[in-house]
Amino acid sequence: MEQHKKILFITSDKNIRTVMEFCFRGWGYEVFFEEENASLDVHQITKYSPDVIVFDIQSTNKTSLEICDTLKSDFSTACIPVITLINKRQLRNQLLNLRIGVDDYLIKPPDPLDLRIRIEMAFKRSYNNLYASPLTGLPGGIIIEEILREKVASGEPFVLGHVDIDNFKAFNDSYGYMKGDRVIMQTAYMLSTAVRAWGNKADFTGHIGGDDFIFISTPDKYKELCQNFICMFDTIIPFHYPPEERKKGFITAKDRANKMRNIPIMSVTVALVLKNNRSEFNNVIEVNERITEVKKYLKGIPGSKYMADRRISKKDDTLTLEVFSNDDSVSRCYQPLGQILVEKNLITIEELDKALKVHWKRRSPLGKVLKEMGFLSENDLAKALSCQENGLKVNEPDKV
Repeated sequence: MEQHKKILFITSDKNIRTVMEFCFRGWGYEVFFEEENASLDVHQITKYSPDVIVFDIQSTNKTSLEICDTLKSDFSTACIPVITLINKRQLRNQLLNLRIGVDDYLIKPPDPLDLRIRIEMAFKRSYNNLYASPLTGLPGGIIIEEILREKVASGEPFVLGHVDIDNFKAFNDSYGYMKGDRVIMQTAYMLSTAVRAWGNKADFTGHIGGDDFIFISTPDKYKELCQNFICMFDTIIPFHYPPEERKKGFITAKDRANKMRNIPIMSVTVALVLKNNRSEFNNVIEVNERITEVKKYLKGIPGSKYMADRRISKKDDTLTLEVFSNDDSVSRCYQPLGQILVEKNLITIEELDKALKVHWKRRSPLGKVLKEMGFLSENDLAKALSCQENGLKVNEPDKV
């Protein structure tokens, strides 16, 4: 049973109160009211546990926007959307102030249907932001579980892929959490790119946490999707290591037993479970148990790989293991654009780091981001792209 959303109206306008109470309670919302006054504080607001706050900005009271700012500064209320109702003649004076502490506004008197749409949109944004990974921006655990539950209940065929980065802990321990975060962000970018390019329009990508990701597609798409994702991962991720470690293919670090050993450069494991008909899985727990079993089997195999579990029952042993490797000739020639630019001293490491974070978040081409940020000229970008396309090493003369 769906839980009713709670709306807190903060207003001293009796007409607004009467109309909103009638409309929103009729639509099935839980509605609460507080008088707007100087003594109103966060404690009075949190006792309602509202999903959305609608604040009527009074023309005679300048404390209203201060209260909005306080709500956004307090940990207990920072994630609650705040929608303000404001007189049109006030809007010009308060326009700059609305940037702080306010998520949306409507001109008074508001149309109840318009306000309802704004509330639903604000609630959806808040919900997605609350349960998204702050690092990658991808949906997190709660949303992943909801989507998967819907897929199981629908009876439609689907494939669930669990992506885990091998040897990530050793890298994170050796080079620090900041470089570890960059690997996580780039993996999220590459996985979502692969799902969009080789999956379906409605496919789903999520970030379970740490170095674990998930995607949901259809059984006819997973092979090409996995192969292209692994190709990207194995080509790009080695460049997160220093050149000497990249050349050796391993780093010397402590393993989980606290013993020093040579640990290979990061690879990726993709465990997949296919559901072809309604009878294969009854709930999310069964899907999770099956994919955990596949992942445990795969983790003992070195290198990047994916495996699809097609078993109809536990008695079946029909497991399809595919270890996918890049073409060595391609990998040896390829250099990321960022590395070319840094090694040619066209940008600094710090500039590249700033641009990459924008590139991963916005999914805009890196060259375009660097130009927009003023770090790179069009001419220098053209030269670097030519080097990349022709597989030139940095110390070779430009053929442009």
